[in-house]
Amino acid sequence: MTLPENGEEAQRAADRRGALRTDEPVTGGPVPRVWRAIGPGVITGAADDDPSGIATYSIAGAQFGTALLWTALLTWPLMAAVQNMCARIGMVTGRGLMGALRRKIPRPVLVAVAGALFAANTINVGSDLAGMGDAAGLLTGFRSNAWVVLFGVLIAFATVRLRYVVLANALKWLALVLFAYVIDAIIVGPDWRAVLHDTVVPSLPHGGEMWGMLVAILGTTISPYLFFWQASQEVEEEKSKGRRRVADRVGATTQDIRVRRLDVGAGTLFSNLVMYFIILATAITLHRHGLTHPETSRDVAAALTPLAGRFAALLYTIGLVGTGALAIPTLAGSAAYAFAEIFGWPQGIDEIYPRARAFYFAFVVSITLGVALDFLGVKPVKALYLTAVLNGLLAPFLLIGVLVVASDRTLMAGQPSSRLSRAFVLATTVAMFGAAIGMFVF
Repeated sequence: MTLPENGEEAQRAADRRGALRTDEPVTGGPVPRVWRAIGPGVITGAADDDPSGIATYSIAGAQFGTALLWTALLTWPLMAAVQNMCARIGMVTGRGLMGALRRKIPRPVLVAVAGALFAANTINVGSDLAGMGDAAGLLTGFRSNAWVVLFGVLIAFATVRLRYVVLANALKWLALVLFAYVIDAIIVGPDWRAVLHDTVVPSLPHGGEMWGMLVAILGTTISPYLFFWQASQEVEEEKSKGRRRVADRVGATTQDIRVRRLDVGAGTLFSNLVMYFIILATAITLHRHGLTHPETSRDVAAALTPLAGRFAALLYTIGLVGTGALAIPTLAGSAAYAFAEIFGWPQGIDEIYPRARAFYFAFVVSITLGVALDFLGVKPVKALYLTAVLNGLLAPFLLIGVLVVASDRTLMAGQPSSRLSRAFVLATTVAMFGAAIGMFVF
């Protein structure tokens, strides 16, 4: 394939290819059109608020009150820039993130990255399942371990058996459960004047514990597994439209890029809004009453009951179950995509099991090990917080690779990320390195 000489020529060529494509026409009223425009960006943004994120934000509110509310304003543009860049890589190269990184980074390095991603994601899956089990046990009175097994089996079965379009639509609906946390904070009734002050006037971290929390917030919000999932879902979107070959997927039209930018912007805004209200809800309930070190999701929900009422606690637990069901396919799937692209396995949620055995095997093994972790007595909130810190340490190194790929004109088919986008992602990388250094220094 001959690449255009510059970005403008590449964009015109991509637009010409787009004019020849036979996508389903956009019809119907504004609501159906908006629903069809919602895609990997909103799903990825919502998956970011998984039980790991909820636990991390709950601990942040419980330990430090409203002092870290300002981080939601910081992480939104940074997260949006990173996810947009990963989306562009998938749309323009026609490959997932690891497939693009293979062309710039030696395989042994990528195998090590994929191994670290798999380990962190599996711990996260186990912790998420434990959080879901705790929540379901609190709601029903049945043992949480039984719920962990049931949730693991159902999620693995649904991901292996369902087509991508069906699974994507289900994940869109699950994203709505996150509104529970916004409602929770409003029910409690905070002092909005004090809240506004702490939102717009940052409290600089002091001491190793607060620096560690900042690393955890950055790590669970700008998390490596989301980079891989975002890019791979762009490929899945193309495959679902019949573009099975890489050559058919290379290049993105102006309209494709514009729609995805809005999709990612909405998804990351939604994600960070939920983060803000989780910190706020736990700050004005748990922190205010001296409950600063919850150890399980059940502890958080139980503490909310006398302080904010049964309805608030119910919303918190329902949110945990819904977000876990949304995030676990993303966690296990991102590592499976990474290994598949390194070793050239047939991959994709639309692939039938006999054709993509290795891909689905990696997916199922991650969930199986996650279920096993629950029987080892690991405390979910501590494990969730630990994975957030690990992600915060791994992410900036991975972002360097993302920047290298997104800046390569040849690899990006003459459509590299803009200078502004690269500046934002570079700022994200520097911020995450700075937070990690601060944690170790203090």
